[in-house]
Amino acid sequence: MPNGMYQVEVDLPIQKVWEFVKDMDNWAPLIPGYIQHRRYTNRQSSWEFNSIIGFIKKRISLMVTIKEWVEPTKVSFNLKGINEKFTGEGFFLAEATAPNKTRITGLLEITASGPMGPLVNQALKSYLPKVTEEFVTAIATRLTENELKIIYNLKSTHQKGASSLLP
Repeated sequence: MPNGMYQVEVDLPIQKVWEFVKDMDNWAPLIPGYIQHRRYTNRQSSWEFNSIIGFIKKRISLMVTIKEWVEPTKVSFNLKGINEKFTGEGFFLAEATAPNKTRITGLLEITASGPMGPLVNQALKSYLPKVTEEFVTAIATRLTENELKIIYNLKSTHQKGASSLLP
């Protein structure tokens, strides 16, 4: 099965990572080529994105079904093509490497079937590692940006509060 796996470390405690990853609305828009997603339940959603797999440029629609939430370390999911014959799975794994450091691992595995399946699977072998790296990197970047915004807002609020105490 063609797959891609990527790891990145962020300077955040594992609980901050979990707070972000536990809600698929936070990370669905970060998939490369994102168009939209629709949530049906807290475990099922459809995702649409543009993709260039080898020489094929397509609009892909996938049904994403969460298999398990294991707080604070893992979210695993199944993938099923809505408009194409794709099946697969993936996960996000968070591992605390220090009190304020977390390693995030993302894995995507997708297989195409049908008459074009063998050709598409060959292209997926080089495509999935790239898209997985972009996806996991985007999640790490968003986590870091969110944390910086919180710190900035706290400093800003603290400074405003302190200045109001001045005569």
